[in-house]
Amino acid sequence: MPQQSFLDSMPPKQSFYFGLISGIGGMAIAGLLFTMTGGFASGGSPLAKATAPSAPSPTAAALAPSPTPSPTPTAADMPPVTDADWVRGDVNKAQVVLVEYSDYECPFCQRHHPTMQKIMQDYGDKVAWVYRHFPLTSIHPQANPAALAAECVGEQKGNDGFWKFTDAMFDNQDQLGDTFYEQTAKSLGVNVDTYTSCYTSKKYAQKVSEQYNGGGAAGVSGTPATFVNGQLVSGAVPYEQFRSIIDSILN
Repeated sequence: MPQQSFLDSMPPKQSFYFGLISGIGGMAIAGLLFTMTGGFASGGSPLAKATAPSAPSPTAAALAPSPTPSPTPTAADMPPVTDADWVRGDVNKAQVVLVEYSDYECPFCQRHHPTMQKIMQDYGDKVAWVYRHFPLTSIHPQANPAALAAECVGEQKGNDGFWKFTDAMFDNQDQLGDTFYEQTAKSLGVNVDTYTSCYTSKKYAQKVSEQYNGGGAAGVSGTPATFVNGQLVSGAVPYEQFRSIIDSILN
């Protein structure tokens, strides 16, 4: 007689429910195994494939060539000293040449001016001082007019007149203005009509602009900025710092 199975020994109704429960349990186990093994053999469920993010395509910015960086300004880019410059001392004999980019209305330039005067006094013929305009017109409205006036005085009175006018601007910085420029020019013996024509026509605007641009090309971004044999010293630094640099060059 064949041996009865466990289900055969159960009443029909109980056997039906037991089979139903077993089938549901089997499907649950199969579903769990399906999930753990990564779904279909072809590499994941259709739902996973539908919702998985696709690899981003290269954007136009990524494909565009990188911009070439602008070269960093260096002292080598500073325009050379020429006969058009105003110079205290002799650049052909001096061992140290200081090229200052300055602004007549700049308070730091006013503080720096006596330092430069002391350098000339202490080192004499060993140094030469070149003055160039770098008017910060956005914050100093009188910087450019004063530079134009200085050039007009220099036109008539030469190197000596230019430097005397420059000293007067820094000694009386709180008086900058058309009236003061003309009064100072008169005190230096200029022909007033010639000076007035030069100043009002802005005759030397291009020269001032070229000096400003030349300083910017060499790395000047503020005033005062002084190149000591090509070494940039920014700001109104103490006299001792300049002395250290100058002495190292002379020795």
